[in-house]
Amino acid sequence: MRRTGKMYLILPLCAFLLGSCALLKPQQQTAKEKTEKPANENLVFIDGIATPRTGKTSEHRSKTRNTSISAVPTGVNSIEEARSWQFKYAQLLDLPVENVVNEKLFNFIEDWWGTPYQMGGSSKNGIDCSNFVHTLMASVFQISLIGNSIQLYSQVKKIKKHSDLQLGDLVFFAINRKKRISHVGIYLENDRFVHASSSAGVMISDLRETYWVRYYAGAGRIN
Repeated sequence: MRRTGKMYLILPLCAFLLGSCALLKPQQQTAKEKTEKPANENLVFIDGIATPRTGKTSEHRSKTRNTSISAVPTGVNSIEEARSWQFKYAQLLDLPVENVVNEKLFNFIEDWWGTPYQMGGSSKNGIDCSNFVHTLMASVFQISLIGNSIQLYSQVKKIKKHSDLQLGDLVFFAINRKKRISHVGIYLENDRFVHASSSAGVMISDLRETYWVRYYAGAGRIN
């Protein structure tokens, strides 16, 4: 009877212990799930809205967008509205197209462009340097001049500094062996001048070219 009583006591105890192990296992799994769940939530959070608005990616895109806008050239409308003669003389003078605006002057030059040189000539069949200066100054600037290049040199107010040259000033050259004034042209801009050249007729040349530097004799302004 004693053994039977003990058995009655042992059986409930074993059942209780077995039940406790079963209860402990789900609790351990639940604790593991709790530790893994925040990690999964963090991944979802990063892929979703975790990246800050001030992150590098957003900032880079903003800079790129601003750069592309600022890179749009200014004065596009002016260039699109420019005419063929403005493009031509902007290239010849090495100036921006929008700076070539004296239509009367450049239309005159265009009209006379390539007219052959002829000593004593004064027409489009042939013209010399001084007569070309007379014709341009009268037509464009309404200034009446007379005389050859030597006489014109004596009529102008001398300009000592090359940097002081302005549109309409006269530039003189001593090309002959006697080193006296023998050629004249009209200053434009950016060291360019227009003249009736003995080699190519009416054209635009650069004062910085070796040939013209060699024979340059000075410049003057009409009083």
